[in-house]
Amino acid sequence: MSFLTRSRLLFGAGALTVLGLGYACAGRGSGSLAGTAEMAQRVYVAPGEKDELYAFLSGGFGGQLGVYGLPSGRLLRTIPVFSQHAENGYGYNEETKAMLETSYGFVPWDDLHHTALSQTQGDDDGRWIFVNGNNTPRVARIDLTTFETTEILEIPNAGGNHASPFVTGNTEYIVSSTRFSIPVPNRDVPIDEYKKFFKGQISFITADQPGKMDIAFQLIVPGFNYDLARAGKGPSDGWMFFTSYNSEQANTLLEVNASQNDKDYIAAVNYRAAEACAKAGKGVRAPAEYRHNIFDEFSRIARSERMTSVLQIQAAACPGSIYFLPTPKSPHGADVDPTGEYIVAGGKLATVIPVHSATKMLKAIADRQFEGELEGIPVLKYESTLAGEVQEPGLGPLHTEFDGKGFAYTSMFISSEVVKWNVETRQVVDRAPTFYSVGHLMIPGGATRHPYGRYVLAMNKITKDRYLPTGPELTQSAQLYDITGEKMKLLLDFPTQGEPHYANAIDAKKVVDRQVKFYKLAENRHPMVSRSERETGVERAGRVVHVRMTAIRSHFAPDNIEGVQVGDTVLVHVTNLEQDWDVPHGFAILGANTSELLIMPGETRTLRWIPRKPGVYPMYCTDFCSALHQEMQGYVRVSPAGSTVALTANTRRGAQARGTN
Repeated sequence: MSFLTRSRLLFGAGALTVLGLGYACAGRGSGSLAGTAEMAQRVYVAPGEKDELYAFLSGGFGGQLGVYGLPSGRLLRTIPVFSQHAENGYGYNEETKAMLETSYGFVPWDDLHHTALSQTQGDDDGRWIFVNGNNTPRVARIDLTTFETTEILEIPNAGGNHASPFVTGNTEYIVSSTRFSIPVPNRDVPIDEYKKFFKGQISFITADQPGKMDIAFQLIVPGFNYDLARAGKGPSDGWMFFTSYNSEQANTLLEVNASQNDKDYIAAVNYRAAEACAKAGKGVRAPAEYRHNIFDEFSRIARSERMTSVLQIQAAACPGSIYFLPTPKSPHGADVDPTGEYIVAGGKLATVIPVHSATKMLKAIADRQFEGELEGIPVLKYESTLAGEVQEPGLGPLHTEFDGKGFAYTSMFISSEVVKWNVETRQVVDRAPTFYSVGHLMIPGGATRHPYGRYVLAMNKITKDRYLPTGPELTQSAQLYDITGEKMKLLLDFPTQGEPHYANAIDAKKVVDRQVKFYKLAENRHPMVSRSERETGVERAGRVVHVRMTAIRSHFAPDNIEGVQVGDTVLVHVTNLEQDWDVPHGFAILGANTSELLIMPGETRTLRWIPRKPGVYPMYCTDFCSALHQEMQGYVRVSPAGSTVALTANTRRGAQARGTN
C-alpha cells in the first residue's frame, strides 16, 4: 500500500486531493536489500557495545519518562515521575508517596508531555532533565546520576501545564504557562463571561539548585491558550518565546471558534526585565495553594511542603517585559535556531512557516513599530519582525528543530512528513514521509547552541500497519532518520510507551561517568535503617508494629515473625545491605494491598500492611538476586486481635521484641 493510499484512509478524500498536489512519498524503507542492510548497519549496536546517545521520551498519558538508547531504539528504563509505578513501588511505598501530593490531595497519575535537559552556557550539561505534568499542573526534576525523580513543584493559577518545562541557557529558570486560561484566582464565575474573568499566566521557576525549585514570579497575561516555548540565545539572549492560540478567547467549540483570526501570537517575554520589575517591588504577593515535594538525598524519604502565596506581576506595571508578535495561525511550537537570530513558529492551520528575526524584533521595539496593544502588551507589526516565510512547506506545520549546519526540520502533522529547509533562504530542500501523523521532532541538542546533528527523531501519533497488531490499541512509535547527508534517510522504527510528545537526547559521555552505583550504608539517614543484622527486630507501639529487616544474598533477617494481630498496621522497613552495583532486592507479602518494594543497595524502603485474617503469611524476594533467590523467603504469623501470642522475631540476637501493647 503506498503512502498516498494510506493517507486516503487516514484523512479522507478531501485531504488527499490537497496532499496529492505536491508531496511525493516513498514506500516503506529503501526498497532494496542493499538499502535495508545499510539501514540496519547504521542502527545496529552489537552485543556488549553501547549506544552513543541517551534519549528521553515523554510517556504521555502514562505519566512516566522513557529512556532509550540511540541509535538502537532499545528501551533502557522507565523513570516513574507523576504516576505510581508498581515495578519499583514508587508512589506505593511510604518513602515516595509524598512525591505525588498536590493541593488536590494525593494524585497518582498525570499526562507527561515535554522534556528539557539542564543547560550550561546554552548547551546540555547532563545534570538533570525536567518534565511537566499537564493535567495537575506540575514540573519535575530528574537527577541523571540516579535516574530518579527528586523534586516536583505544583504550579498554581494554571489550568493545564502544557507550555513547560523549557529551560534558560544556564538553567536559571524553567518556565511554565497555562494551556487553559482560568479565573485567577480560580473561583465560581459564569463560563460565558470568559473574556471578563479568565486569564493566563507565565511562571518563571528557579531551577539551578536541587531541592529549591520555586516560582520566582508569575506574569499575568491575556486569557489565550499558551503553548510551547524556547529560550533565546545570542541576539535573543534574555528572552523567552511562547506560542499562543485562541486569541479569540473562545470558550466552546474551539475547533471552529478559536480558528477565526488570521493570526495569533508569539508572546516574547524579556525575562530579565520582568525579573527586575519583580525585584523592584512592582508585583503583588497573592494567596495561592500549591505543593513542593522534595526527595531527601540521604534518608531517601520524600516530604511535601504546602506553599501559600506567589508573586504576580502585571504587564502594565512592567513595561518592556512582554510583547506580542503576530503569527499565523494557531501556532504550536516556538523554536529558536542555534544562533538565536531566528524564531520559528509552526501554525497548525497556516500555509507558510513564518521566521521572525530577533534583530528586527529588537529594532521594532526600539522604533515602537506597534499595530496595537492587548491588555497593556504592545503588539508589534508582523512585517516589522519577519525575516521571511517558508512557502509551501506542507500541511500542518507543528514543530521545528535545527541541525546546527544551517538547516531546520519541521514536522507536518497532516501531510505526515518531515520537511528540511534552509534557515537563511527559507527554501525547502528535502522532505521525508513519516508513518504517520508526526507530532514533535527531536534532534539531539536541537534546542542548544551546538546541536548533535546526526539524527532527527519523529514521534508519530498513528502506527497502523507498522507493527504486529495488539488489539484495538496499537503501539506508540518513533522513527529515526539519518540527517548527515543532503537527503534524510529513514533508519529505524521503534515502539515507545504512552503517547510520545517531546524528547531530548544527549551524548552518553555526559551522563555515563556520573552514575551512582549504590547508596552508602554509612550515609543512610533513614530513621528505621538497619545497617547490620544485629540492628534488626520488631517493636510494637499500640496497634502499630515496626519490623526492622535486612536483605542480603540470600535471606531476610528476621525471616520468622510472630505476634502480629489482625488489624495491626505493620510497617516493614527493609534495608538492603548490599554494597555492589545492580543488586537490588524485592519484598512482597501475601495479602498486602500495595505493590512490592524494590530496594536498591544501601537504601531502606517501607511496606505498609494491615492483615485482615489470622494465618501464616509468606513473604519473599521479588527480584532474582542469586542462585538461592528462591530460598529468600520467610513467614509472618498473624493471630486474632487481643491474642496473647508474644511479638517476637528470629534475629541474630535471638527471639526478641520491644514496645508496648
